[in-house]
Amino acid sequence: MTPRLSARGLSIPASPIRTLVPLGDEARRRGVRVLHLNIGQPDIETPPAFRERIRHLEEKVYAYTPSGGTAEYLGALREYYACLGLTVGMNEVIGTTGGSEAILFAMNACTDPGDEVLVVEPFYTNYAAFAAMAGARLVPLTARGEDGFHLPGREAWERALTSRTRMVVLCNPNNPTGTVYGREELEAVARFCKDHGLFLVCDEVYREFTYDGHSAPSALSLPGYEELVVVVDSLSKRYSACGIRLGCLVTRNRDVYNAALRMAQARLSPPGLAQVAAAALGEVGPEYTRAVVAEYQARRDMLYEAVSAIPGAFLRKPEGAFYFVCRLPVLDAEDFARWMLTDFQHEGVTVMVAPARGFYATAGLGGNEVRLAYVLHRPDLHLAVRALEAGLAAYRKTRGLVVEAVATAGPDVHVPAEG
Repeated sequence: MTPRLSARGLSIPASPIRTLVPLGDEARRRGVRVLHLNIGQPDIETPPAFRERIRHLEEKVYAYTPSGGTAEYLGALREYYACLGLTVGMNEVIGTTGGSEAILFAMNACTDPGDEVLVVEPFYTNYAAFAAMAGARLVPLTARGEDGFHLPGREAWERALTSRTRMVVLCNPNNPTGTVYGREELEAVARFCKDHGLFLVCDEVYREFTYDGHSAPSALSLPGYEELVVVVDSLSKRYSACGIRLGCLVTRNRDVYNAALRMAQARLSPPGLAQVAAAALGEVGPEYTRAVVAEYQARRDMLYEAVSAIPGAFLRKPEGAFYFVCRLPVLDAEDFARWMLTDFQHEGVTVMVAPARGFYATAGLGGNEVRLAYVLHRPDLHLAVRALEAGLAAYRKTRGLVVEAVATAGPDVHVPAEG
């Protein structure tokens, strides 16, 4: 008799970010150049100080490190947060295998199987997988593109609340929308959490990446909310070091800290070589971050203007991170994304995008949206938009689509209809 897979194993969704990779690989085998706008893999160089630490490593045995992180790594993190005006004790931060493990620790520490987690959709798609691993259920509150995907009001949060609600998860600046929640928005959600005894888990991986005068306040800076705030963080995007898989969980709640530390002990230790590199955090000056943010802002401006000019496309200008969600003049963005890889090229180039349906928990939403990541050099972004626009025009012809204006959908918004 064949053994049966667990309900948890069956419930974990496939990643909409990576699901099209085999089609991209096949396109490359055909000689097509695939430009990746689907995944947040920066092409900016990792700081030299990180690379030098690894290059000069002299240890002859790569041993386990302390479960919560090495003293050097935790000390570097404390200095980093101190530069933000945040005091973090050594017993308030735990080194993790990327921000992903920090989120998983938080969900397992703060929820029981069957509990509910409130999240604003569209959301980072892996939250759904982490919730499934923890046995929790995501309850979505829908943000609207016409509002720049900013947070819904208090009444929406109250309607979503049930006796099983235990946690709110926010990502600020937001992946996938590029929205930045200001202090007033953040404090409103924190008050809701405090009023109902909920944990507030804030994913602050893109903290520095804000534009046009926006800033993303850390939840750690909110006075009076220390017992409910858990911050998850990562070096992946801030220092263009996705492959070292190193992040952290920060909380002043002793029970959450101790629970997460026990989980960290169970998985033994975070990546040791990564912590060697990350001990150089203090050697990376602010000029590195300023240059990176300036480059992303220039890419954002270019991609936003170019995509906005595509007939039938709709998006709001992102305020942070390096993504945006765009509505396209198609009926099925996943079908379009696949077709771009299997049936199309423009001057030898095609584009891989992330269909946005997987960034929603509400059935039926995101079907004509994609997430685009502006993590390519500007000449490549220019090629990508040319291919995207040409691909949309060709795809619409193959599917018999025409564009009809809809006055209620927002300024300059068009939706597709079958012709």
